[in-house]
This record gives sequence, C-alpha cells and structure tokens, in this order.
Amino acid sequence: MTIDAPDPAAAREALYRRTLTVVMASQVFSGAGLAAGVTVGALLAASMLGTTSLSGLPSALFTAGSAATALLVGRLSQRLGRRAGLTAGYAAGALGGAGVVLAATIGSIVLLLVSLLVYGAGTATNLQARYAGADLVGPQRRGRAVSSVLVATTLGAVAGPNLVTVTGHAAQHWHIPALAGPFALAAVAYAGAATILFILLRPDPLLASRALPPAEPAAVPAGTPHAPAPRTAGVTAGAATMVLTQLVMVAVMTMTPVHMKAHGHGLGATGLVIAVHIAGMYLPSPVTGLLVDRVGRIPVAVAAGVTLLAAGIVSATAPESSVGLLALALALLGLGWNLGLVSGTAIITDAAPVQTRAKTQGAVDLCVALAGAGGGIASGMIMAATSYATLSVAGGVLALAVIPFVASADRRARRRAAAEEPRVTSPV
Repeated sequence: MTIDAPDPAAAREALYRRTLTVVMASQVFSGAGLAAGVTVGALLAASMLGTTSLSGLPSALFTAGSAATALLVGRLSQRLGRRAGLTAGYAAGALGGAGVVLAATIGSIVLLLVSLLVYGAGTATNLQARYAGADLVGPQRRGRAVSSVLVATTLGAVAGPNLVTVTGHAAQHWHIPALAGPFALAAVAYAGAATILFILLRPDPLLASRALPPAEPAAVPAGTPHAPAPRTAGVTAGAATMVLTQLVMVAVMTMTPVHMKAHGHGLGATGLVIAVHIAGMYLPSPVTGLLVDRVGRIPVAVAAGVTLLAAGIVSATAPESSVGLLALALALLGLGWNLGLVSGTAIITDAAPVQTRAKTQGAVDLCVALAGAGGGIASGMIMAATSYATLSVAGGVLALAVIPFVASADRRARRRAAAEEPRVTSPV
C-alpha cells in the first residue's frame, strides 16, 4: 500500500482522525454487544445448568473464545490490515450471540456452550480495536489515542445492561427466555459494528502506517514518561499488567450478579451495578490516557494494582443489602482495569516495531483472554467453596503483583537510557 501526499505528516494526521472517528462509531455498537454476556451470562447458565457452582462457565467460555480470536484477529490484521481482522471478529461475535438466543429457546446446553465460545470473538475484537487508534501516532500521544477508542465503548456498554429488562420483555413477547434477550441485542450490535468497519475503515490504518514515514522521533529522550523499556522487558511488563488486571476484574465481576441474586436483588439492580462497573471500565479513559502520556506508563500501571485492591476491600465489606456500595466497588474494579489496560497497551505498543506489531498485540491479548477465562472458571469455584468476600479480597491482593513486573521493566529502561547518554569528559 502506498500513500501519495505532498505532506506525509499531514496525510498521517488526517488519516488518524478519520480512523479514530470510524473506529469510535463502531465501538458504540460493540459496547452494547459486550455488555450482554457480562450482565446475564452467569444467570442464564445457572438457570439452564441448574447449579451456581458452574455459573462462572459462561465467562470462561466467551473469554476462551476471546483468547482464540485475539490471536486470529492479530494475525489476520498483520497480513491484511485492521479492517479485515476487526470485521471478521465482530461478525463472529454476532453469530455467537444469535446462537445463544437459539440455544436458550430450544433448551440446548451444548449449543449454549458452543455459542458462548463463539460470542467471545466480539469481546476480543472490542479490545483489539484499541490498537487501531494507536497505529498512526507516536509515543507521546499513544495513551490518548487508545483511550479515545475505549471511551467510545462507554455509550453502548452502559446502555446495554440497563436494557436488560426491556430486552427481556421483548424476548418473552417472541416466546424466547427473558435472559436471552440481551444476547439478541448483542447479535445486532456486533453486526452493526462489523458493517461500519467493513464499509468505512479505508485506507487501513495499520497498512498505511507501514507506508508513511514513522510518526515517532528517531530517538525518545531519556527520562520522558514514554521512554520505552527494551523490547522483551516492555512486552513482558505490558502483558503482565493487562493479564493480572483482566484476571482480577473478570473473577469479581462475574460473581457479582450471582452474589446479588442470592441476596434478593432483581435484574434491574444487577443491571445498574454492572452498568456502573462498565462505566468505570471505559469512561475514565480520556484522563487515563492523558496520565499515561504525561505522568508515565509505570506509575499508572502501579495505580491499577492499588485501585483493584481497594475494589476488593470495598466489595468484601459492603453489606449484602447495599446496592450503592456494591456499585462503588464495581466502579473501582472497572477503574483499576482501565488503568491497567491503557498503560499496558501503551507499553506493548512502544516495545513492538510496526512490522510485527499486530502479531505481538494479538499474542498478548491471547494471554489476557486466557487469564480472564481462568478467572471466570475459578471465580465460581472459589465463591462456592468460600464466599464472595474471600474472592474479592484475594483478587485485590493478587492485583498487587503488577508492581514488581513494571518496576523491573522501569529499571531496565533507566539503565538503557543511562547507557545511551553521551559521556561527558572533563577537560584535563
């Protein structure tokens, strides 16, 4: 792909703005699709399987599907561009959502499990879209580029859980179980996102970034917030940040609707708490992106671990009757995830060269999704064996493991920066 323009920098900036507009529009739709499984997936599984001990299975399945899709979308994007990868991922998510609706209608557990696996493609693609925002900018703006894509998800993601009751009534009108209604919304939303990207994401941002001159300067000044760690250390630190925050967030989030139902809360209250949680996941993105670019990747990653610990403590100590405190805990849980995702994404993008960037990002997102799947499976078992409070505190403590990973990468970055500084010799 070639870009013919008298001013390559202006061409890059114009394409960046167009790309951001198109991707943000698709994220509004995909956010609604993402929220369906989060809100009622565990409840639908508990209803069909007849036990709460396996209620974490839906989260594990669509997160496992997300893992496989992350790798495939990354590889497809590497070869054919973001447009091809993201469109295919959202189309698969739409197919999975429709399959869940059919499974609930005919009472097929096997079809439900398979469809949840395929539905996970939408989750992976929703996250992969954040990389499209950073393809055309240098390190000084990457945090804000990623956050712009994430915040666009907020509108659909917050609206989705609050439409649980409406979609449930609509589903019952068509003789479909009420808990399958949000998945019908997901199928339509993911299909809408796929259509927007397929038609409008031209030229492709990843392919264009290879054709245009680099946006980043030849050398990043030592000591700046975006000075990258060596490639291996940077990828490891970014991956660890996102893996740990994803694992903790999925584990606690998945069991919150089950915990609330067990203490007499209805779908409306559950939808409200999950909506607040998803707002916490995406709405702070502009501020997070600014902090990542101005303060630095490492401090924000550390803040992610501390915030998740606070979320665990609040959720563990909140009275079962208090929807407000549960909402606060889930908001903190979402905020901690947001801090980890934006900082981790910036660290990964800094470390990966553009020639292999999409492949590396897909592999990292595979690890992130597998961590979420593990958290989803373990959460139901831990809660059945102990309690929601134990699960929450354990998750918060685990999140602090982010700190040694990013501290190690920071030390290596500082050593490299010191080694690259020109030596000053004193006059004799």
